[in-house]
Amino acid sequence: MAKWRVVCAFLFVTAMMLAQRPMTVAEVVSFIKSAVKQKQDDRLVADYLLKRMKMKERLDDQMVEELQGLGAGPRTTSALRKLSRESAGMTVAPPPLVPAPPPPHQPPPNSVERAAILDEIRANALNYSNNLPNFLCTQVTRRNTDTTGTGNHWRQVDTIQERLSFFEHKEKYEVVMVNGAMVTNRDHEKLGGATSSGEFGSMMYDIFNPATATDFEWERWTTWHGRRTYVFSFEVARERSRYDIYHGPSDRHVVSAYRGSIYADVETRNVMRIKMECVNLPGDFPIQEVTQDLIYDNAKIADQVFLLPLTSELNSREGRYLVKNVASFHLYRKFSTEEKITFESIDDIPDDKTKEEPVKADKAPVKKQP
Repeated sequence: MAKWRVVCAFLFVTAMMLAQRPMTVAEVVSFIKSAVKQKQDDRLVADYLLKRMKMKERLDDQMVEELQGLGAGPRTTSALRKLSRESAGMTVAPPPLVPAPPPPHQPPPNSVERAAILDEIRANALNYSNNLPNFLCTQVTRRNTDTTGTGNHWRQVDTIQERLSFFEHKEKYEVVMVNGAMVTNRDHEKLGGATSSGEFGSMMYDIFNPATATDFEWERWTTWHGRRTYVFSFEVARERSRYDIYHGPSDRHVVSAYRGSIYADVETRNVMRIKMECVNLPGDFPIQEVTQDLIYDNAKIADQVFLLPLTSELNSREGRYLVKNVASFHLYRKFSTEEKITFESIDDIPDDKTKEEPVKADKAPVKKQP
């Protein structure tokens, strides 16, 4: 009974709010739909319509029939018909706004085109690390956990700042700050908790390495950073994989099969994003789920633009224990062995750099000239 009283009170307050001024057809329709959805008492709804509402526009019989079809009760329908008769001489409600038509559908590339596109993407991916200069950057990793297993109760555990050097195609990490305090002699691999590496080309190389025999399939078009983008799905079998997962407490390694999507720019054929998830992990392995989302963007090093990692999000699950590491890369600069470590304010990566956009109806991509 108490619940019923609360529901009726809500209806009464809503009706009083609506009755403060003459109602448009759209407002009456919204009110009736809400009452039907909440399964309000037909007698009470009809009573409020008759005693507390008046129309601002003409409510025609067709709309009354539509509301009846949506579930308006017999007494409510009768009250609506009375409002319809009383509003017969009023101005007809303007037609609802028609949403803009969707952009014209662009068909996927045919099989020959897909093969040629993938060949160009593969060539760029395999040469990616070779085309990078020696450089330094700052990597900031925010590590979060959720012990409920729901993904709704994240708690930030720590923030790690590292000096990352890329020299002669190899990555090296130097932990310099933990939670804002300077540290020394702290090894990246011994930080405890979840860590990752390989963002500077290793993952991309392994996916496109012919020896991996990755299975690629066309997925869809999308818009990424305002540019037309290919999305291909991929799968890597365990026997061809080099994706290694290590569980410290049990001192166990597994090499996992994985699958995901790659986003590649239509014009440059460069990989701009890699989303992946591990599959078929052994049932007795403590870690049951691993996903990673790696995003690239253009950055300057010594006034020259290179495609470099922007963010990387690693998620894992061990029973009900969830881990989410969000790493961002900042302050790319030319490599120097004598550079002094400085601690600058690091801003968060803007959302527009990490969010996918709706497909835009832009011009068809211009084919490269041979």
